[in-house]
Amino acid sequence: MTLWWAIALVCAGCYALKLAGLAAPRAVLDHPKVRRFAELVPVALLAALIAVQVFTQEGGLTFDAARTAGLGAGIVALLLRAPFLVVLAAAAAMTALVRFLLG
Repeated sequence: MTLWWAIALVCAGCYALKLAGLAAPRAVLDHPKVRRFAELVPVALLAALIAVQVFTQEGGLTFDAARTAGLGAGIVALLLRAPFLVVLAAAAAMTALVRFLLG
């Protein structure tokens, strides 16, 4: 029963945060620091998510050569300004190739 209260509390908090963003005055949203923060937060969150998915397994730090190689291939594709689907395909193909070779 405790878990459901926690879920309901998190849902209410997310709704309140969304409502606060919609109710914020335009002057606050147009402030350069707020705008810069809003631009950088999704990038930081995505980078953190990628790091957690690549370098952890079952709650602990781990080094998986295939995942790391896939991440490297994705980074190279991004640096070459490849489209998003090409980046995903390059990362997946590299990960599959390394898993196949390491066996």
